[in-house]
Amino acid sequence: MKLEGNCQTTAMGIMPQTDVEKALKLALSLDIPYWPQLPKVNFFEDMYVQISEHFPGITLDEEKRLIHFSIDRFYEDLEEFLQRWEEEEYFRLSPEYSVVFHRFLEQDLSSYKFIRGQNIGPVSYGLKILDENKKPMIYYEEVRQIVFDFVAKKLQAQLSEMQKVHTGAFVWVDEPGLEMIFMAFSGYISERAREDYRIFLDSFPGPKGVHLCGNPDWSFLLQMDLDVLSLDVFARGHIFSRYTEDIRAFLDHGGIISWGITPTLTEEYEKENVQSMIVILDSLWKSLDQAGIPYEQLLAQAWLAPARCCLVNQDGEETVAKSFRLLKEVADHFKARL
Repeated sequence: MKLEGNCQTTAMGIMPQTDVEKALKLALSLDIPYWPQLPKVNFFEDMYVQISEHFPGITLDEEKRLIHFSIDRFYEDLEEFLQRWEEEEYFRLSPEYSVVFHRFLEQDLSSYKFIRGQNIGPVSYGLKILDENKKPMIYYEEVRQIVFDFVAKKLQAQLSEMQKVHTGAFVWVDEPGLEMIFMAFSGYISERAREDYRIFLDSFPGPKGVHLCGNPDWSFLLQMDLDVLSLDVFARGHIFSRYTEDIRAFLDHGGIISWGITPTLTEEYEKENVQSMIVILDSLWKSLDQAGIPYEQLLAQAWLAPARCCLVNQDGEETVAKSFRLLKEVADHFKARL
């Protein structure tokens, strides 16, 4: 399956809605819909909790909304885990861990060319979840490889379920913690992560994508065998656009960049409008065009998205919904140039 750019709209998975049906309606309003992750609905709709189903050594504290890891329990759970390694059912996202995913699969998705799923990525998961000594899982050599292989298995199982209802299904990973590996205090260095990630991307089928809102060394991802790179260019575009040669190579390889452009934080959204969003994106693309990447290629291999997820607005879901509407207006402007 080959993905198409053409300024189609999509968004990251995390959303602030507390009503499942309203969230689904908003996700389905975009060109490439996806199943929303709704941590405000319940603890199990959180992306870190969802990926934790059946991971060895994990216990959940639903009351305190915490995820715990124990290296001792990891070894206790490992035998059963390995015995069930070939069972796709074991790695599926159960209704208990996501009502929303299963409601999404029940929708009429026939009018869409593509649909998308997602999981938290292995680097972010491994760095986020700590043991009783506050040591990240990924710092354990024996655990790290299981983390990467496990996330790949979860993606395989999710994609398999989605393909049963739509032939244009694909998945990506959210990696909010990826920028951490480029910091001096990280105990998991970028060189080790680069090799781990290459193996990880080779381990599951279909188009592959990574989304993050942070600011890593963009060469790390642009030089990977990715089909989609999704980022916040509203805040990071001036930095990202400096990686001209890597962007050129990524696009020439057939990659799609999902340009996160419309703000979702209320204070930022209130300062912007359709025209200001068009100016920001147009300026970025003209700059890259002057550096030798044709404007027409950027248009043809672009998706447009909200800049980032946002769960902290005082108005709840309202600004995010407005950002989605603004996104469609911006996309319509650029689609007219194709």
